[in-house]
Amino acid sequence: MGIQSIEAYSVVLRYHEPFRIAPSTTVESHNVVVKVFTDFGIVGVGEASPSERVTNETPNTVLGVLDKIAPHLIGMCPLRIEQIVDTMDQIVPENPSAKAAVDMALHDILGKTARKPLFKLLGGFREQVLTDITLGIKEPKEMAEDAVKAVRRGFEALKVKVGLNPKEDFERVRKIREAVGSDVAIRIDANQGWTVRQAVKVLKELERFNIEFVEQPVSADDIKGLAKVRKNSPIPVMADESVHSPSDAIHAITAEAVDLINIKLMKSGGMLNAKKIAAVAEAAHVPCMIGCMGESSIGISAAVHLAAATKNLCYADLDCDILLKDKLVRKGGAQLKNSKRIPPKEDGLGILQLDEKLLGSPKKTYR
Repeated sequence: MGIQSIEAYSVVLRYHEPFRIAPSTTVESHNVVVKVFTDFGIVGVGEASPSERVTNETPNTVLGVLDKIAPHLIGMCPLRIEQIVDTMDQIVPENPSAKAAVDMALHDILGKTARKPLFKLLGGFREQVLTDITLGIKEPKEMAEDAVKAVRRGFEALKVKVGLNPKEDFERVRKIREAVGSDVAIRIDANQGWTVRQAVKVLKELERFNIEFVEQPVSADDIKGLAKVRKNSPIPVMADESVHSPSDAIHAITAEAVDLINIKLMKSGGMLNAKKIAAVAEAAHVPCMIGCMGESSIGISAAVHLAAATKNLCYADLDCDILLKDKLVRKGGAQLKNSKRIPPKEDGLGILQLDEKLLGSPKKTYR
């Protein structure tokens, strides 16, 4: 089996409402969909959801990287995923979301070739994954109202965006906890929004609200600061933007800067490297969460498969496709039942039909 051609599509997917986090507000997700065609007639699909802030990528840079990578992949065996990932890394050292799209499509081909859903091929540890749903930054009262709506929909865990102003952040969490009661898990994510001093102070104040963990309280490149926060925080500390690769995970763990790590396919370069990060962390007894950026159900389905497959992916924040108004996947993909994400039973990723109008025509074709 060989790769016969590759197509890249540029898609724009709108959110239901503006989504605000500490650094910015987003109204739509600009993604790149990749299709990998084989000479056996099997087609794999993957997705890049680039972030200029997190991975230093844009849709245009993803397409530019594919111009460099894709021609070298024609003729290669799509089942030799580690070889192809190494080839991509040799050509372009960075640009993880572009590589993630290819990696995802290759895993889709693997599952379709084996005639098995991916989560069973990759480890098959569990058959469903508990996900939270994210509450973007608003006024405290509005966020409390959103939290109640989410709980009524069946969500058992809430990820609360904070990081703008510690005093207001305290009020956000206080009102949400009062509104949803004590049985709902609350996680907070500052998206690098606090200083070390602010983080230590506000986390001590927030301890009373039974917070499960805090995600990336300080700047991604301040590992010493993150370690200081962890040392002085009564709430477990999770790294997100600080960890993109297995070596980043080792650095954060040896610096005693993390209690947990958030792994994202767009940061890691795909499923292969994401699983390696989870393995490194497991060896150090550090639990992991799998998160998302702005993916449609294509990327979310890949993450659900990986989370179901992998023991050390103990937490999940796989909700972006729920937050998006535009639905690129018309049939198939990971399902949502209350607070559980359920991997498809179909072969590969389980994506059965895309919205061709949203997808449009290929921006690039490589043969």
